[in-house]
Amino acid sequence: MTDDLTELIGRLVAIDSVNPALVPGGAGESEIAAFVGSWARDAGLAVDVLEATPGRPSVVVRAPGRGGGRTLLLCGHLDTVNLEGMDDPHQPRIDGDRLYGRGAYDMKASVAASLVACREALQLDLAGDVVVAAVADEEHASLGVQEVLGAVEADVAIVTEPTELALVVAHRGFAWFEIEVTGRAAHGSRPHLGVDAIVKTGPILTALGRLDTALESPTHPLLGRASVHASQIAGGEELSSYPGTCVLGVERRTLPGEAQAALETELETLLDVCRAEDDGLVVAARTLLVREPFEVAEDSEIVRLVSDAVAETIGAPPRIEGASYWADAAFISAAGIPTVMFGPSGAGAHELEEWVSLSDTEAVARVLVAVARRVCA
Repeated sequence: MTDDLTELIGRLVAIDSVNPALVPGGAGESEIAAFVGSWARDAGLAVDVLEATPGRPSVVVRAPGRGGGRTLLLCGHLDTVNLEGMDDPHQPRIDGDRLYGRGAYDMKASVAASLVACREALQLDLAGDVVVAAVADEEHASLGVQEVLGAVEADVAIVTEPTELALVVAHRGFAWFEIEVTGRAAHGSRPHLGVDAIVKTGPILTALGRLDTALESPTHPLLGRASVHASQIAGGEELSSYPGTCVLGVERRTLPGEAQAALETELETLLDVCRAEDDGLVVAARTLLVREPFEVAEDSEIVRLVSDAVAETIGAPPRIEGASYWADAAFISAAGIPTVMFGPSGAGAHELEEWVSLSDTEAVARVLVAVARRVCA
C-alpha cells in the first residue's frame, strides 16, 4: 500500500486547487476533481460528480456493498489556501517520512488515504457501502459538503482532517460579525462639522476586550475557552478628513451549546452598553457567517468503533482530543450522522512550508479499512 499511497498523495499535491473564494483567480477544484474521478473509476469504484456551483465540483466515490449493511462516509476536502511566498508549492518533495507541498497536510494526504481505503474495501465483500466525499470549498463556505449531504446518506462518518492520529470528538465553531459606526465626514479644518467614526469605535474595541476576558470561563474539557477578537478595521478617506464611517470585523469562536441567537444577543447587548455611554453613537451590526461547533459523546458507537480499529491497527488506543479549528464535521453531525475526525500528523497548514507524515497516512488508511470491516460487514 505504501508506494501506491505515496504516489497518489504526490499526484494530488501536484494539482493546483487553490480556493478561488479565498484567492481571486484561484484554480478551484475542477482539475483535481477530474483526477479523483478518473483514479476512482480505474480502481473499479463508482463515481458521481456534484457541481451545483459551476467550477466548484465535489466527487462522491463509492465502493458498493452486496446489500443489507451500513454505510461508512469518509470526508475530506480538495481545496487549498493561498500559495503566496511558497517555493514550488505543487512540486511534491519527499524527505524521509515527510512529503512536502501545498495541501499535503491540509488535507490531500487524508483524501488519498480515504480513496485507497475505499479501493481496499471493494475487495472485502462487505454488505454495506464505503463512500468517500472529496469535497470543494471547505476552506471558505463549505459548499461541497452541504451539496454532498443533500445527495448521500450514511450511518456513520469520519472526517479525515489531520489530527496527529488523535481521535477528535469536538471542535469549536465561529461567527463573523460586521459592526459599522457612522460619524459625519468633514474637512479636517472644520471640527464643528465632523464626527470622527474611528474615534467612536474605540469604546467598542475596549468592550470587546472586556467580553473576551469574560469568556475565559467556563471552559470546555477538550476545547478550552471561547473567545472574541477584532479581526479587521477600515475607515477614513484621507488624512485631511473626518471619517464618516468605520467598519469593524469581529470573530467570535464558540463552544458546543452556544447558539447563533445567543451570540447575536451578546453582541447587541455590548453595543447597547456603548450606546448608553455615548448617546451620540450611531452603530449597527450584522451577521456575516456562522458555523456551529461540533461534539460527539465519547461513549458513542462511532467513537468505540474507531478506537477499536486504531488499537487493532496501530497497537494502542488513540488519544481522545478536541480540535481548535472548525471542520466539515459540524455539517455532517448536524445532518444526524454520528461523526468523528481522524487523520495523520504533519505541520504547516496555511503556512509557507507544509508537510505530512507518510507513515501516519498509511496508518490512517489501514485504520479506515478496519473501521469499514466493523461498520459495513
